[in-house]
Amino acid sequence: MLETPDRRERKKRRTRALIRETALELFASAGYDATTIKAIADAADVAPRTVTLHFPAKEDMLALDDPFGPESLATRLAARGDGETALAALRDWMITTIRAIEEGDPEEARRFWRLRALRAQVIADDEALRGRTRASYVKAERVLAAALGADLGLPPTALVPRLAAQAAVTGLREVYEADEARTAGPEPRAADLVPLVDRVIEFVHAGLAAVRGLPRGRPT
Repeated sequence: MLETPDRRERKKRRTRALIRETALELFASAGYDATTIKAIADAADVAPRTVTLHFPAKEDMLALDDPFGPESLATRLAARGDGETALAALRDWMITTIRAIEEGDPEEARRFWRLRALRAQVIADDEALRGRTRASYVKAERVLAAALGADLGLPPTALVPRLAAQAAVTGLREVYEADEARTAGPEPRAADLVPLVDRVIEFVHAGLAAVRGLPRGRPT
C-alpha cells in the first residue's frame, strides 16, 4: 500500500512531537547539557539523524507552539474597545487563551500544560537558557509598553510603561513556576491559573496607581 502525502505528513508530525516530548522529559530529569542527541534518539526509538533532521539544534526542542505569542497579544491590544485599558485587554487575552486551550481536546490540553511545565523547569534549571529565554520576551514587553503608554499619555519608551510591561510579562511567565501553580500538578487547569493571572494584573495595576495617582483596584 502506497503511503499518501497526507499520511507521511501526519507521521512526520507525530515523530517530531515524540522527539520533542522525549527530549523535554530527559532535559528535566538529567539536565539540558548532560542530555545528548543519542540519548534522545534512544529514548524515542529513532535514529540520531532523525532527531537532527527535525531539530538541527538541541535548543530547537524547547520551542513549543505558543498561543501566548507577542503577535497574538498585539492583535488583542489593537482590538481594544473604547475605554478598555491595556491591562484589562491583557487579562482578557490571557484568560480567553487559557480557556480556549482547555475547551479543546482534553488529551491535547493535558499534553500542552505538561510540556509547558517541563520546559519551564528545564529553563529554570539552566542559567544560560534563562538568559536566552529572557531575551525572547522583549517583543511582548515592547508591544505592551506601547499600549500602556497610550493609556497613560506617555511614549512607549518612557520609564513607567516600560517598567509596567516588564513586570506584567515577567509575572505572567512566572505564573507557571510559582508555588501555587506547582501545587496544582503538571497539568494545571483554568481554575488554577486564572487567579494567578489576576494576581499579576492587580500587582502591575497597583504599581501604576502608586506612581500615576490612578484609582486602585482591578483595571477595567
